[in-house]
Amino acid sequence: MGSSTSSLGKSASAPVNQIQETISDNCVVIFSKTSCSYCTRAKNLFRDMGIKYKVVELDMLECGNQFQDALYRMTGERTVPRIFVNGTFIGGATDTHKLHKEGKLLPLVRQCYLKKSKRK
Repeated sequence: MGSSTSSLGKSASAPVNQIQETISDNCVVIFSKTSCSYCTRAKNLFRDMGIKYKVVELDMLECGNQFQDALYRMTGERTVPRIFVNGTFIGGATDTHKLHKEGKLLPLVRQCYLKKSKRK
């Protein structure tokens, strides 16, 4: 398996593999579109909480549609944002704000950073 992660094959598994790699490498990942107001709300929530996150703007990727198809297969919906914390899909903007209001979002993020700091 000598393929680099920067080259994209035409197979359906390539976007899934890249998505899974991105999710495992980052505590918070937001799959977003630049024109999406819900995506902006979600990014602002994490920013306002002082939490670093990785954003993948699907509308800026040449293969954004394949990524969105892969996210649909992984999460059951095509809408954005698709938000992952600590490797787990937590939902869209409304779900994320709800978790935050219930005081459950920050503990999920903290768990991830604790886990990552122990690995180093």
